Amino acid sequence: MSWLGSLRSRSRLKKVLRLVGRDDICIDCGANVGEYTELMASTGATVYAFEPDPNVFEVLSKRFRLRANVVLINKAVSGRDGRSRLYFHKDQPSAPVRFSKSSTLFREKEQAGDHSIEIETVSLAGFIKLIEHPIAVLKMDIEGAEVEVLNALLDADLASRIGQAFVELHDRKIASLAGPTARLRERLASMDASHFHLDWH
Repeated sequence: MSWLGSLRSRSRLKKVLRLVGRDDICIDCGANVGEYTELMASTGATVYAFEPDPNVFEVLSKRFRLRANVVLINKAVSGRDGRSRLYFHKDQPSAPVRFSKSSTLFREKEQAGDHSIEIETVSLAGFIKLIEHPIAVLKMDIEGAEVEVLNALLDADLASRIGQAFVELHDRKIASLAGPTARLRERLASMDASHFHLDWH
């Protein structure tokens, strides 16, 4: 996506958040240091923020320690509950927080290094099922796992429980995701799920 397209998609998310209030729920998948968690929390909504990288989770914990409406979860969003390996950017040792945005569950992702740690994963579909209230805004930037997660949401018939979803896809950086991503786009188009914005970021 061009920088102009990225700017427009971010602007769209911010406009949607203006309609969110204290009685709403937002989910930030791949919160990193909390840029979008902050925007969601400022609406007064309850925010569930998922971030598996322990280095940036520490930053998140300090940043939102006094925000009662923010629930931080140190797990990676996935299609299932379990455990997986989180691979860091090849330059991560020199600046753990700076290069944290590239942490991924996909070893083949561009710029992924050899260093990894074992982390917990959580099924987003299962998590949403436990929340009776609709999800006003879902933001997802999970470095390749979004195809599996979104398909699981659709399989569980949860698309209608989400007001607006903003998703960054990674098929350009992970070759094996080209086909699955194309099929996901077709699936959403056939459902007329226009509230799922796959051009985010």
